[in-house]
Amino acid sequence: MDTVSIVGVGMTPFGKFADRSLRDLGTAAIAEALTDAGVAEGDIDLVVHANAAGGLLTGQEMTRGQVVVSGTALAGTPLVNVENACASSSTALHLAAAAILAGMYRTVLVVGNEKMSGRGTRAVLDALATAADVDRIEEFNRELTGRTDGAESFFMEVYAQETRDYMARSGATAADFASIAAKNSGHAALNPHAQYRTRRTPDEVLASRLIADPLTMLMCSPVADGAAALVLRATDDTGSPDAVRVRASVVRTGIPGGGGQTLERRTAEAAYEQAGFGPEELDVVELHDAASPNELILYEELGLCPPGDGPKLARSGATALGGDLPVNTSGGLVSKGHPVGATGAAQLVELVTQLRGRAGARQVSGARRALAENAGGYSHPEAAACAVTILSVD
Repeated sequence: MDTVSIVGVGMTPFGKFADRSLRDLGTAAIAEALTDAGVAEGDIDLVVHANAAGGLLTGQEMTRGQVVVSGTALAGTPLVNVENACASSSTALHLAAAAILAGMYRTVLVVGNEKMSGRGTRAVLDALATAADVDRIEEFNRELTGRTDGAESFFMEVYAQETRDYMARSGATAADFASIAAKNSGHAALNPHAQYRTRRTPDEVLASRLIADPLTMLMCSPVADGAAALVLRATDDTGSPDAVRVRASVVRTGIPGGGGQTLERRTAEAAYEQAGFGPEELDVVELHDAASPNELILYEELGLCPPGDGPKLARSGATALGGDLPVNTSGGLVSKGHPVGATGAAQLVELVTQLRGRAGARQVSGARRALAENAGGYSHPEAAACAVTILSVD
């Protein structure tokens, strides 16, 4: 796929904003993306609005996108609401690109938007747990924790189990995961949109409160509010030197009981085939580190290193700024923040910024090809959804 391009991007800072609603966040990101693209609201043919938990956390169960744009000139524009757990806004981009390729629309606006704060942490964790089969939650909790009365964080228990399994087969240590978290905190310190901009040391990460063994608090993504937006057009119509091509957009669904190869590997391999090049040609990567060990595990699943070499790659320094393949230059989900419906779009904003050469102190020199991996939900033992998007400026 090389006939669709991203011509404009915008995003809010990520954090907890008591005075900003879902509408406020979305319209701010939209305005910035339209300005960046040099298009007016009236030029947009379709809006694809992604949100994961607005019904449970804001009370707006339906028509969230329509409410967000209701006070703007986008009111009345065809609009589709998308929910696909944490992969919602990457899925929205996938649908937007497909609509353009089908010839149905010329210019499409993608919005990823989430308001998570305000109802308390317990409400957020309970909402996130509904990204698994709610009829099987007691069964899943029993497998993960030995009890049925729930966990402090269902998904952190899932990630902790995946991490323990990975440690057993790879030799990775808690110190490796702490180093990943510390690396990404350094990247986030350079990102004005990041929720947390304090550099952490591996020792600080290890010393923070234990959430689900071996995950400590500073290895876990936080509750966050935020929005990100993208303007897409057919590549032949862009007329913009800042256009970044969508070389691949693949969305796959998890298989209960597992599907042989992992969901992430299946999705990535399909994306590489679509793009016409493999991981060895990537310059920068954003991946879904909802917990820090996920990054190291995904090095292998995305083909960034051979199976079993994730710890070796992490220890080499190659995935830090200045290394051969910087990963999560935005700070990743743990430090940049993880407003779930906005995360995929925010990953793409970071990569577009990198490929345009405008990332400032976190710029990857000569970046021309980039990959984003965004996953969400739980289908036991896989994620429920995974999206891999590959971008380029060549």
